[in-house]
Amino acid sequence: MRSSYLDYAMSVIVGRALPDVRDGLKPVHRRVLFGMHEAGMQPNRPYKKSARVVGDVMGSYHPHGDTAIYDTLVRMAQPFSLRYPLVDGQGNFGSVDDDPPAAMRYTECRLSRIATEMLRDIDADTVDFTPNYDESRREPSVLPSRFPNLLVNGSAGIAVGMATNMPPHRLGEIVNAIVQLIDKPDANIDDLMKHVKGPDFPTGGIVVGRQGIRDAYRTGRGRIVMRARAHIEELRGGKNAIIVTELPYGVKKGGDAGVIKKIADLVQDKVITEVSDLADHSDRTGMRIQIELKREAIPQVVLNKLFKHTSLQATFGYNAVALVGGVPRTLSLLELVTHYLDYQREIVVRRSKYELRRAEERAHVLRGYLIALDNLDEVISLIR
Repeated sequence: MRSSYLDYAMSVIVGRALPDVRDGLKPVHRRVLFGMHEAGMQPNRPYKKSARVVGDVMGSYHPHGDTAIYDTLVRMAQPFSLRYPLVDGQGNFGSVDDDPPAAMRYTECRLSRIATEMLRDIDADTVDFTPNYDESRREPSVLPSRFPNLLVNGSAGIAVGMATNMPPHRLGEIVNAIVQLIDKPDANIDDLMKHVKGPDFPTGGIVVGRQGIRDAYRTGRGRIVMRARAHIEELRGGKNAIIVTELPYGVKKGGDAGVIKKIADLVQDKVITEVSDLADHSDRTGMRIQIELKREAIPQVVLNKLFKHTSLQATFGYNAVALVGGVPRTLSLLELVTHYLDYQREIVVRRSKYELRRAEERAHVLRGYLIALDNLDEVISLIR
């Protein structure tokens, strides 16, 4: 029993739940992207059915349920889940209102433009390939990842006895931190934090306080407090309204578990008595939740109550656990950037060696042509 459970635990840790520090992907994400690349689903090509992607990936690389593969594909296409979506989706891929995505037979997809950077140079012997589950094909053990995907898109997963939860960041800030480390190899956390101010969530919101960010970047663990972005507007008749335009990362707006339903329940249960009306005026231009207050209500007091009792204020439990050489490790910001930089150096060296080999092979052929030209009569007579 103990041996079997340890085998299972390591299988989940290495093969399912934790991302690789080099490309920031779990095996299923890597297989979906590589499968789409193999199918020629480039950003400048027409969309193709998601069901085709799921079938190809399940049949060739990922011998598990189609639901898990499609859920992975959907999340990579959601602009409210990933800061830089890796899949360009067409159709209903869900929403912040907790609407479920359409079935895979209805939706269509292709690689996003930034996803092509994850796969760039993959044909230039930059990564190792391993046999797939039935040894009929070969798949990459890691993607070249020409941009720091783990830091800019984050990752979340629950393994056995450990978990990871990393927030997304702004690409420009992370690139500046990498350049800082290239220019100054002995840079420390404080040097990098001059460029990386904090997480950059795709749903917006406000990060409250800096201590949680400092702890997270220094130790790999921390609590980051997030708040919705809200302001007060004056209405007719001397009333005020709280207008919410951005929500904390991972918080749903609608649905049974959404923040609107929670506020309505608090009003009905008389936990919050100052609200007279609640409406969702969100449209294509952006989110707008209008919480209309009674005339005698003090807006800031009501807003503080909402922060206390609802997910308009939430905590992100930062836990930077990733696989380094197949071993799970908790990593600081400096370690994350260093590992990525070392990996990119390896990619450039391997690509350069590949291009050198190709050039030498071509030069060998061209030298043969030159010899043939110098001895043209002999070559012609030999052919005859």
